[in-house]
Amino acid sequence: MENIKKIDKEINRLTKKGEIQQAIEYCQNLLLKEPTDTNLHIRLGDLYMDWHLDVYKSELYIDEAVTEYQKAAEVLIDNGEIYYKIATALYYKGELDKAINYYNIAIEKKYNVAQCYYMIAKSLSKKDRYQDALENTNKALKHSFLNSSRIHYQKARLLGALYFKDGRRKFQIYFEHIIAFLTLIFDKESIKEVTRKLQALSIYPTLVKGDVFFQKGLIDEAFQIYSSAVEKMPGSSLLYTVLGDAYRRIGKLDEAVIEYKMALWIDPLNHGAYSGLVQTYEEMGDYDNAISYYKKYIQIHPYNAVLHSNIANLYFMKGEGDKAVEHYQAAITLNPKPDWTSIVAQTLGYIQQNVIKDVDCAIANYQLANALSPKEIDVYISLGSAFYDNEDYKNALICYRRALELEPKNSKIHCNLGYLYWGMGKLDEAIKEYTLSINYDPMYDIAHNNLGVIYLDDLVQLQKAIDCFNKAIDCNPNYALAYYNLGRCYALRGEKIEAAKYFQQAMDVNNITNEIDPADIQDRLNDLFN
Repeated sequence: MENIKKIDKEINRLTKKGEIQQAIEYCQNLLLKEPTDTNLHIRLGDLYMDWHLDVYKSELYIDEAVTEYQKAAEVLIDNGEIYYKIATALYYKGELDKAINYYNIAIEKKYNVAQCYYMIAKSLSKKDRYQDALENTNKALKHSFLNSSRIHYQKARLLGALYFKDGRRKFQIYFEHIIAFLTLIFDKESIKEVTRKLQALSIYPTLVKGDVFFQKGLIDEAFQIYSSAVEKMPGSSLLYTVLGDAYRRIGKLDEAVIEYKMALWIDPLNHGAYSGLVQTYEEMGDYDNAISYYKKYIQIHPYNAVLHSNIANLYFMKGEGDKAVEHYQAAITLNPKPDWTSIVAQTLGYIQQNVIKDVDCAIANYQLANALSPKEIDVYISLGSAFYDNEDYKNALICYRRALELEPKNSKIHCNLGYLYWGMGKLDEAIKEYTLSINYDPMYDIAHNNLGVIYLDDLVQLQKAIDCFNKAIDCNPNYALAYYNLGRCYALRGEKIEAAKYFQQAMDVNNITNEIDPADIQDRLNDLFN
């Protein structure tokens, strides 16, 4: 067998010339003769990794790299380097938990401890575990000296993500950036990363040019530019993401899906590709696939509140209330911003009140939303409605009155107050509030209708009721309930033909709006002529 030095020399010669494929074939031929040569398996794994990370090549060989490293690990069970290499390949494959486990094994074997902690920190930051990432970054710095450029840069980014940027923190971040720059020349791995980033940056002028064509409506020219960029740099996940975005913009959703999936095949951690793909599936109405990819996305970013909120929205639209609640609660627990969390809590309250019918839980979430956004009118209205459903009229009244202090001319609040007083049997107060609601918004169909029902059912003033229902229909010609109530008015007046006309109109509109149980309308029609 050729000695190791000769083999390494030949591989190095081929890779320096950029002939990685020939170097791979050279290793493969040698392994046919010596299939148990661990050094050859490691070198072949390295070549696969280099080729996988080369954005100017279209080949994706991350699985092959893992396979070769694992073959070597079967023999070199105490060799920390091989575990480090397996971990790094798994990191680029997007299997972060497995990667972290292998890095920890490499640390146990005392191999490249600083870089292992650094890569664990990178993996944890990908999973949104920034505090744990910072702790591992500090461990990495304790085990490094001059070859620490990318570790200092990572620390600067984590400090920026974790803390408010006061004067002291800004100085610390600035200091870490300076140290990262000064130690760059001593850090080979950092130089490799910078080189890869510069390769990626080289396509930005092309992307800008393509976007300019898009803005001008020159769609074909824009796609020609993007396609030509992909041919030059087929291993760039960013390019496929941009292509996916472009297809989405012109409504070619199937093509967008293909491009986003290609981007994720190259880089399973591509945030933009995941985001674009799930949005595309949502636009297609394919909620199952959207949820499937959100689940994968959440595996990578389990502490991302927005992702939990988005998948909850999809579960709600699918009618899976329990799963929606589970993810909304996760989003609230993660709590990135008070205003945003308030909206999520209000949405969760709505589902619990109107879908799951757990009013007590709905009240708790509305109260949380109210505590986070004490000047948000809609929260007071929702909370008042929930108290009403719970027959807690006193607290409902407090909520609506508090809302009116913020917006005294809000038509919706006066309408809700009218409904509350009506439920409490205070008809004069109810009529007053509905009248105020209509004064502040003459086109508020619900207020007209509800006022009409009071005149119809409670006061039996049929002409006033008819006037109210006609105004409701003028405001909203697709208001089935108003047609239905008009039919009831004319039935009481004994005008059966006129009543039948409105009941039929209610039936026709209700086929679209589904406001009323169709059986109720049919029963009214049948009763007219029985």
